[in-house]
Amino acid sequence: MQKIAVFLFLIVFSFNVKSQILPNEVSYGYPNGTLIAIGGGFEDHLIMEEFKKIAGGETANIVVIPTGLGDEFLKQDSAFIKLRKYLKRYEIENFTFLHTRDSSQANDDEFIKPLKTATGIFFTGGSPWRHVDSYLNTKVQDEMFKLLDRGGVIAGTSRGGSILGSYLARGDSKNDEKIIGDHETGLGFFTNVAIDPHVLVRNRQFDMFDILKKQQEILGIGIDENTAIIVKGDTFEVIGTSYVLIYDKTFWSSQGLENKNIPEENCLFYFLKSGDKYNMNERKVVSNRK
Repeated sequence: MQKIAVFLFLIVFSFNVKSQILPNEVSYGYPNGTLIAIGGGFEDHLIMEEFKKIAGGETANIVVIPTGLGDEFLKQDSAFIKLRKYLKRYEIENFTFLHTRDSSQANDDEFIKPLKTATGIFFTGGSPWRHVDSYLNTKVQDEMFKLLDRGGVIAGTSRGGSILGSYLARGDSKNDEKIIGDHETGLGFFTNVAIDPHVLVRNRQFDMFDILKKQQEILGIGIDENTAIIVKGDTFEVIGTSYVLIYDKTFWSSQGLENKNIPEENCLFYFLKSGDKYNMNERKVVSNRK
């Protein structure tokens, strides 16, 4: 009877189904700077405008990292012309490309110079494992954290957003569609977080559960196209035209839980829209703009 009473109390007074968070299930962002994970697609200029503004507006100094893209594309004479047009479409004028397939070059002091004065970094889409092979545990990665420490911003779109997490979703070098691949470590600007882009438009909303079965401490974040999360410290805000999916073993609704058909804990996820805010450390919605 006591358990029933507690359950009814939560239904009436709470908008959130919450399981106990164990110590090793704590997730968080980076204490300094800003992170922007984008779900792919760029019909909405708002996201890139926000990136440019945070990076310093007209004085922004951006390093673009296209390493996730394939060699066949990057070897084309027109490849970087296309990338330049892509950036200038969003009125980003001051930028430098940084690219290598050689992790030893990523430890070269001359190679990393552009990062030392950058105010923002932008990862293009492509195969995220290529970023891991080139930059994980190198001076390039160290300089990225230093950029955040001085208040800069790091953004990535599509699988360039996935690389920002500590767990790398879709990091397989042979099949990019596999949610768990042969590369499982991201660049780690988030801790205990996995990010999956294109989540609704490609019907991926159930794939994240494979990661959560393997590593229960992970907070799963699915981001649809033309949508992003802007992360400051442990809290992020959703911007864009679609939705972000949260996999934190809870269910949340701004209308409460009454008359909702809630599945079992290991099948739970819920949606956030533009303007909603979420605290990764506490694993709960902290602000909702109806």
